[in-house]
Amino acid sequence: MYTTLEVLDDRPDRLHIRLARPEVRNAIDRAMVLELHDVCAGLEAAPRILIISGGDGVFASGADIAELRERTAADALEGINSRLFSRVAALPMPVIVAIDGWALGGGAELAYAGDFRIASSRARIGNPETSLGIIAAAGGTWRLPELVGEPLAKEILLAGRVLDAREALAVRLVTEVHEPEGLDAAAHALADRIAGQDPLAVRFTKAVLHAPRSEHPAVDERAQSVLFESPEKHARMTAFLERRTR
Repeated sequence: MYTTLEVLDDRPDRLHIRLARPEVRNAIDRAMVLELHDVCAGLEAAPRILIISGGDGVFASGADIAELRERTAADALEGINSRLFSRVAALPMPVIVAIDGWALGGGAELAYAGDFRIASSRARIGNPETSLGIIAAAGGTWRLPELVGEPLAKEILLAGRVLDAREALAVRLVTEVHEPEGLDAAAHALADRIAGQDPLAVRFTKAVLHAPRSEHPAVDERAQSVLFESPEKHARMTAFLERRTR
């Protein structure tokens, strides 16, 4: 089905895909962008948890430099990667990014678009775009400061600092660190915890979390008004009350 992606797990509550261009260290090219758009379209139509992982020791080395070198001003304005990553971030259900090894440039920006980032002990995360004469234009200049704060983001974006797994955990850019052989299992354990919640409540919570500050509390109240009438809410609360009285 795909040439740049591999489907590792396909269940009713989740989809696990792997970036699969090992010959170029999982560099993100137009073909991968198109295939990831196809993944997003499927998850928008039938919301599920998404897990994205990379290869052995490399999540993604960045955008494909051979393609980037030939891109023009028109390509920049097309937002080839940035529009994809915004679509990933806006998926209805949570996105878990499992980073084993290098996540650089566009690979790091794809990771920033996830709701959760977990890492292996050999993870390395950075944005070397300015060394190549460009900027991190697919979310790095604004998602990264939101995630780690402006001072550290400037070190990464302007001075080429690369975070190792320990540093990324300390600043909560990643929330868990595991040995490489246990990373996929950890991603699925996190997916299991999410899947144990009410899917509709999870979807509404993600949407409300991403809403602009000016829309609160009205957006919270509208979401809650729908959930208060949900059969799942009644069933879950009834089960809770019955357990408490035993």
